[in-house]
Amino acid sequence: MGRLRSCMLPLLLALASVAVLLAAWASTEAGEHVAVAAPAAGFDGGGSWFNSPPLAMPQLRGKVVLVEFWAYGCINCLRVAPYVQRWHEQHAAGGLVVVGVHTPEFAHEGLASNVQDAVTRLGITYPVVQDNQYRIWNAWGNRFWPALYLIDRKGQVVYRHYGEGGYARTGSEIMRLLAES
Repeated sequence: MGRLRSCMLPLLLALASVAVLLAAWASTEAGEHVAVAAPAAGFDGGGSWFNSPPLAMPQLRGKVVLVEFWAYGCINCLRVAPYVQRWHEQHAAGGLVVVGVHTPEFAHEGLASNVQDAVTRLGITYPVVQDNQYRIWNAWGNRFWPALYLIDRKGQVVYRHYGEGGYARTGSEIMRLLAES
């Protein structure tokens, strides 16, 4: 009986851990995370910029910033792109700055002319930086296409979303941050 008890304790602890993780996961939509506030990494080490001269986090202080990691060959990214463009159009005058970080998954996606063609074809008018060397990707600790990061006016990442969906929640987070003074 003693051996059975000693085997049961680790099993019960493991089950309790799984229950806690499931409860936390169920509390947010899949792929959506409220981040513990952390300083935004910035855009150092990127390559060509489209629709804008190079941007740096210090010059964006005081603005709400939406950073979108994407690649034009990623179908999920293509489905997210219209929402990101719409947020840019609706909220740029209110202080939202959208920055696309194009990090290629495949070699042909690293050609600047292909990225420019994709930006034009998709109707993207917000700034996009090319990140062929994954320097920006790695600085942010990103691991997904698409990924959205929201930065408050103090330069802190306060929300992130991976993958498609969660558009209403992301939109309400943008509105909440824009409403803060």
